Order: sequence, then C-alpha cells, then structure tokens
Amino acid sequence: MAATFTDIKRHIYRRIKYWLWRPKPPTLVERFSGPVLVVGSAPVSHKPADFDGTFKVITINGSQVVTKAWGIEAPDVAFVQFNQIEGTNTNAVEVRRVLNGERAKKLYVLLWRKSRERLENGLKAFDYRYDDLEIVDRYKRMALLDRVGGVKCSELGADDKCSNGINAVLFALYNGATAVIITGINPDSGGHIYNQVNLARLHIQRDREILLRLMERGYPVFTADPTVSESLGLPLWDGKAPARQGSQTPEKAVGPASKGPGLLTPSLP
Repeated sequence: MAATFTDIKRHIYRRIKYWLWRPKPPTLVERFSGPVLVVGSAPVSHKPADFDGTFKVITINGSQVVTKAWGIEAPDVAFVQFNQIEGTNTNAVEVRRVLNGERAKKLYVLLWRKSRERLENGLKAFDYRYDDLEIVDRYKRMALLDRVGGVKCSELGADDKCSNGINAVLFALYNGATAVIITGINPDSGGHIYNQVNLARLHIQRDREILLRLMERGYPVFTADPTVSESLGLPLWDGKAPARQGSQTPEKAVGPASKGPGLLTPSLP
C-alpha cells in the first residue's frame, strides 16, 4: 500500500535527523567475547546445546520467565519496550507480572520518551531491578539495523520495523558476539510464553527479511528451535565446536565492506 503524505514527511524528517545526528548503536562497555543467547517470548523455546557459563544471555520483555526456569537468576542484558513500564494493555500487564521482583545486569528500555525519574519509579513499582539502566531511542535503534544489516529504515509503522528480539540479535552482533543463538523468536508463531491469551505478534515479515539478510551476509546467527530452522533455513545450533569452525571473527562480523547498504522503506513515490 502506498505511503500517505504524512508518512512521506515523517520519513524525510527522520532520514534528515538521522543523517545530521549520526547516532551510534547501543554499545557495551565490555564487549561480548563468546556466544550470546537471545531469548524471545514465543511459546516454544529450547536451551541450546553446550549451554554453559561462557554464554551471555539477552532476554526480551517477559521472556525472562524462560531463563529463570533454566536457573539463570539475571540475564546479562534485558531489552524492555517502553509500553511495558506503564501500559494498561494485556501484554504490558502480563510482562510486569512475570518481571515482578526480578533483575537484569544491564537493562535497556526502548523508546522511552518521558523523564528518567519517571522510568526509575515505574520500574520500582513492579520491583524490577538492574545494575545499569540505559534508554535506547529510535535513532540508536535505526543505527543498529543500518550498521549491522546495512538497512536504512525510518520505522514508520509496525510493518516497517523489526521486533525487539531481532534488535537484540543485531545488538549482540554489533557488540562482538562470536555466535548468536536465538530461541523463542519465530516469525511464524503467535502468542507469548508468559500468558495464554495468544495475542498476535507484530513485525512478522520484517523479522523474516532481516534474519534472511543476516544469513546472506554471512553472520554467525543460529537458532535452537528446529521449527524455525526448517521454516527459515536458519542453521540449527549443534554446539560450540561446530559453530567455531564456520563462524566469522567478531572483527569481521559487523559491517562487511563488500556489501553495500540496503534500503527497506514503505512504498514511497
């Protein structure tokens, strides 16, 4: 469907602001130096083969309920969408329910536009704790997709942006992961692991496009979920030794010079 005049103006504004600001993606002080497990909230998840203390773990919104069941007290990194802090819809309420009393080592809250004090108070309201807190705005998120995937995206709507799970994959690659293993991230699934409401999932087509693009660019991205491997052709994680044989070094993993940037935007005239 063709973009509206408002979409066109918003697209131009965001592209100009992005070009002028030249934002950097969210960056860890201490980069990853081994495999990273990214755990999404799809109903089915699997602990990867050879999982041990050398893995770093990233959770998305309420998916911490999965890693807690695996005995992981606090993820190394948690991505939480802004609406989960104060939102009143079913998903936000359920996310706060399962995160109540939990903690993360590094917490990124995405697209929060209010004061930091209000954010801190909102997190305290459901007793969610962290060692370090950072807000990631739209332009830093756009920079992740640009720097890692070579894709410039103006984030004009749900169909134009990728999910937080895919942003976490991009984040892990950008920050030096030697391999990224995803579980509970399935573009073909509906519902969430932390409730029985079976809510529809957004960003399905964009997630699929980005994962396929990462494979095409040779990134060491795997899945621990057999159905996702069958559906997307994403390599199934068999363990650390086989992965080391076929994966890139961290220095080569981000921004291959041989491939130019792509442009994925809505239909603009």
